[in-house]
Amino acid sequence: MAQIRSATEVQATIEKLIDNLVHLSDPTGEFSIKVADGSIIDNKSFHFWEWTSGVGLYGMMQYYQITHEPKILQQIIDWFTEELPKQPEKNINTMVQMATLADLYEITNNESYLPILQEWGEWLFNDAIRTHSGGLQHVTFGDLNPEEMWDDTLMMSVIPLAKLGLVLKRDDYIKEAKFQFMVHIKYLQDKQTGLWYHGWTFKESNNFGSVFWGRGNSWITIAIPELFSLLHLSKDDETYKFLDESLTQQVDTLAKLQDDSGLWHTVIDDPTSYLEGSATAGFTYGILKGVAEGYLDKRYLQTGLMGLTALFDNIREDGSLAKVSAGTPMGANAEFYKQIKISTMPYGQSMAALALIEYLKELKQK
Repeated sequence: MAQIRSATEVQATIEKLIDNLVHLSDPTGEFSIKVADGSIIDNKSFHFWEWTSGVGLYGMMQYYQITHEPKILQQIIDWFTEELPKQPEKNINTMVQMATLADLYEITNNESYLPILQEWGEWLFNDAIRTHSGGLQHVTFGDLNPEEMWDDTLMMSVIPLAKLGLVLKRDDYIKEAKFQFMVHIKYLQDKQTGLWYHGWTFKESNNFGSVFWGRGNSWITIAIPELFSLLHLSKDDETYKFLDESLTQQVDTLAKLQDDSGLWHTVIDDPTSYLEGSATAGFTYGILKGVAEGYLDKRYLQTGLMGLTALFDNIREDGSLAKVSAGTPMGANAEFYKQIKISTMPYGQSMAALALIEYLKELKQK
């Protein structure tokens, strides 16, 4: 890869992102959500068990695994020490923490983690609600979303399930993870462009507003290479062939729709929608990882490097990523996504860190 920054500069920037991430909170409650049972869901604070902090932990663990920085590992341990005694309800979005906890179990051999991993794995495999197709229903805090499949699910629940399959030696978990990827492709990926719709409903048999939402798509660009890397799928494996073709089609369209700034729009194919940082981070990570590990053709490298440059341009001095859209429920049209607030969010820092970590890996290999 062409060197945009030195390894020292990249590492310092990642640590700045993580420092911002672990100190995030929402003291005014502006980004909190009140659900039907009266509970308040904090979508911004690092010290709250929701997908937003879960993605943050995921990025931190990736950084620890290539640097072995004791401080980062201790921050992850401290998070789980604080939060495990008050585990939340199990749903699609709260499952993502299990990917990091599984890594932590492998690193620390802390046996107290094992029954928790087993409990959450069994819940997702046996008890989580399925749609008509057998796809995981995207249940969140306070909303069952009946007969709905969302693209977020693959990152938030299916990648953790694959990881648990490896750690717990459960081949049935791994087979289920592969199936979930394929059934989500069937209902969510557009055949013409390769881009992904935010969701599908069996109640109406449609993709809601048929919007190609940026961050939703970026979960896919992350999740497919992650699955390949986790399972060490060979290139002649039928699951690999199917998913790799899906990824390539998506990335080919992403390359064509990338803004000259290196960013992508929050509605990918709508240049009147704002440029968005977290989607750009996710696309950049997935593309750089895909090229580096041979899942994507090298012709997409420049697309990834443009995204990387844009990220550096949008990481503020305090370690926050600019232009990040807040938590986003299902929308009925493009205008809905264009009106989502922009704020500093934990997944912004984490997704930017993932992209920079991937670049750092390449620098360290030189």
